[in-house]
Amino acid sequence: MPVRRGGRVVEGGGLENRCTGNRTVGSNPTSSESSPVNAFDEWLKALEARHLANLTRAELTRSLRALSSCYVERRDRLARGAALEGAGKRAAFALFYAPLHFLTIDRVVRALPADVARSGIVDLGCGTGAAGAAWSMALSQRPPVTAVDRNPWAVQEANWTYRQLGLRGRAMVGDVTSAFSQTRRTNALVLAYTANELPADKRDVVLDALVDRARAGVAVLIVEPIARGVASWWPEWTAKMSAAGARIDEWRFQADLPPLLADIAKGAGLDPRELTARSIFAAPR
Repeated sequence: MPVRRGGRVVEGGGLENRCTGNRTVGSNPTSSESSPVNAFDEWLKALEARHLANLTRAELTRSLRALSSCYVERRDRLARGAALEGAGKRAAFALFYAPLHFLTIDRVVRALPADVARSGIVDLGCGTGAAGAAWSMALSQRPPVTAVDRNPWAVQEANWTYRQLGLRGRAMVGDVTSAFSQTRRTNALVLAYTANELPADKRDVVLDALVDRARAGVAVLIVEPIARGVASWWPEWTAKMSAAGARIDEWRFQADLPPLLADIAKGAGLDPRELTARSIFAAPR
């Protein structure tokens, strides 16, 4: 269950509840629209076929270990794009971390007053598209997603993700710091698992732009790992965004993973018993 700063506990449903047969995401789909749970499961199957076509499970496992080491022990390399170097790491990210991020964002936005993105969501530093897709699919109207990432492979994968999930979405190659000119017509921005990979100077530019958007009434959702050592810059972000009216949360959800993700994690020596994150959320005004 998620825990807010200050100890208040709130309950939240999400895609994990697929195991109980209780669909708690979105609204009743139209006849041409699959349910969010079914769409996620089909996306996961498609990811497995796509990324294990030219890799063995053992090769995927080795790549996931290397990628996890990069996130935990070699974070100085992230700003240079080390997380997506080589086909193995890219497959590990797309097939393991992206679905975990999707599940986490799904739970976070369901626990927040985040049904605010009817005119569209902009996903800054979108990776393979998981964060913007999760927010869109958590809403009854499934608003379109516009996304930006500096990595051409990630942009290609994000556009594939939107098609697989049946979403209106378009990802483009670009720099996060110069992407705010594309956000004027949206009422929702998400920056998930991205700020911690930015160089300090670019991170400062992004923070100032997000504060401006929050003060202008745009919904802003920032999500980062919960580990304290990862983000020494986090206190400054929470202070400035709080002054702009944002709330600060930390989340812990039981990780009832799909069998595929559980098997991949076990093979790599990982044991994600919880989905954890911390967030900054400025509601629209």
